[in-house]
Amino acid sequence: MKYEFTIIVPLYNEEENISRLEKELGDYLKIASKKTAVLFINDGSKDKSQELLEGICKNNEAFSFLQFEKNCGLSAAIKAGFDHVSTPLVGYIDADLQTSPQDFNLLLEHIDTFDLVTGVRANRKDAFVKNMSSKIANGIRRAFTNDGMDDTGCPLKVIKTEQAKRIPMFKGLHRFLPAMILLQHGKIIQIPVQHFPRMAGQAKFGLWNRLFGPFVDCFAYLWMKKKYINYQVAKKG
Repeated sequence: MKYEFTIIVPLYNEEENISRLEKELGDYLKIASKKTAVLFINDGSKDKSQELLEGICKNNEAFSFLQFEKNCGLSAAIKAGFDHVSTPLVGYIDADLQTSPQDFNLLLEHIDTFDLVTGVRANRKDAFVKNMSSKIANGIRRAFTNDGMDDTGCPLKVIKTEQAKRIPMFKGLHRFLPAMILLQHGKIIQIPVQHFPRMAGQAKFGLWNRLFGPFVDCFAYLWMKKKYINYQVAKKG
């Protein structure tokens, strides 16, 4: 069957979450508002994630995977997903399942009107330090980008693939996806989604790369904004 939407799932050492991913994503595919496929990006895991991934992909025709030779980071995993999908729409969700695949239907309701629809985590279930550092980082980013988004770190997004493939991805730029769509003169919106505590595995971002990293990346964004090439073909013969 022809798929309309591909969900990218970046993961690194998430063996404890693979069975939950199979169940929750499988359940979502049954009620998805668009015909949906899932692409797992194994970012050089050193545990049994790859072995388990290959097993669930054999059992689910809508599941597929890419395995990196070594760990490259979240931005690289998302870029690989953008590079390899062929559906008109692409989205992503974190492998920790602190957001629910079922909420993709909420985002998909708006994708005809907007080029990127991002979740904003309502009633976050993270620890105080993680919540506060995230709020500070988002405040700094908004000051630099004026994108109006409250929670660009929310790991639940839907993007029109044509626009996603035009984003010049660099390390850390996954936090700037709405701003990069605005550079294309695209339209963005945020929608409240559910948030849950992490049930298994370990968080991959600490206080340092949740605060200092985004601050430095803001200067990279300003450079790209100044140098960004954006054109539209008026006629072709």
